[in-house]
Amino acid sequence: MHGFIGEFFGTAILILLGAGSGAGVNLKKTYAKGSDWTFVCFAWGMAVTMGVYVAGLLGSQGHLNPAVTIPYAMFGLFPWHDVVPYLLGQFLGAFVGAALVMIEFGAHFKETKSDEGNSVGIFATAPAIKSPLFNFLSETIATFAFVFILLNLGDFTTGLKPFIVGMLIFVIGAGLGTTTGFAINPARDWAPRFAYTILPVPNKGSANWGYAWVPMFGPLLGGIIATAVEVAVK
Repeated sequence: MHGFIGEFFGTAILILLGAGSGAGVNLKKTYAKGSDWTFVCFAWGMAVTMGVYVAGLLGSQGHLNPAVTIPYAMFGLFPWHDVVPYLLGQFLGAFVGAALVMIEFGAHFKETKSDEGNSVGIFATAPAIKSPLFNFLSETIATFAFVFILLNLGDFTTGLKPFIVGMLIFVIGAGLGTTTGFAINPARDWAPRFAYTILPVPNKGSANWGYAWVPMFGPLLGGIIATAVEVAVK
C-alpha cells in the first residue's frame, strides 16, 4: 500500500502543478497567459521534483511513470509484485490531479472557447507537426534519454536528487520536447486526457485520442531500451 499511496499522491501533485501551468499559459485572463516554452519546461520540471519528494516521503520509489516502473521490473530492478499498485497509483493520481486543475481554473475554462486555448493540450500532449512515425520516435528518444540518465542517479528520492530529476525534465523539455510536448510518461498523458474527455469542462475541445498511442508506446519503448542498455553496460 505504501507504493500505491506514494505514487498516487506524488503523481497527483505532478499533474496538479504541471497541468496547472498549462492552464495558466493557455486559458484566457490568467496572469501567465502567453508565457513561453521555457516557463512550461521549468514548471513541469519543478512539478516532477515536488511529486518525487511527496512520493518518497510516503513510501514509494517516486517513479510516477509507467515508463520507469515497467522497464525496471522487466530487467530485475524492481519487484513485479509492486508493478500493479504503482501503475494504479500513477494513473489514478494523474486523473485526480487533472480534475483538481479543472476546479482550480473553472472560471477560466468558462471564459475560454476551444479555439481560444481550451484544448486537451493543457492536460496531454500533441505534435507540433503531425507525423506519426517521427512523433513516435521523438517520444522514444526523449524517454530513452530521461530513463537512461535516471538510472545513473541511484535513489532519486533523497536529498537534492528530486531537484536534479526536475532539472533533467527541464532540459529534456528544452532540448527534445519541442516536437511532441515531451509526454515521456503514459500516465501523465493518458489519465489527464481521459479526465478531459469525461469530466464536464466548459467549452472543451477534442481529446484527440487518435494521437494517444504515441505518448503511450513511445515512452514505454524508450524506457525499455534505456534500461536494457544500462543493464548491458553494467
